[in-house]
Amino acid sequence: MEKERDYGMFTNTESNLSEGYFEGANFIGANLKESYLKGANLREANLEGANLKGANFANAHYLTFDQPSKVKTLHNAKLDSVLLISLKKKYLTLFKISD
Repeated sequence: MEKERDYGMFTNTESNLSEGYFEGANFIGANLKESYLKGANLREANLEGANLKGANFANAHYLTFDQPSKVKTLHNAKLDSVLLISLKKKYLTLFKISD
């Protein structure tokens, strides 16, 4: 079994992480504000408490409903429409302005 990659407390705002391979990655508490994760593989990535304000997840692979539901913020985040609508219905506070 491959060891989980740990990006906890990672601060990398406005970075281009498009098409990145982050399967099983640990982004707990990471600051990914305004980062580009278009097409990234996020299978089983832990995003708990991550700052995803303005991050772009368009066409991200394997991003489930549960993963972004545990983040610090999704304010101005770009997500695929079905996921975006579902998250806003259940977790509207994640889309409000935060620190």
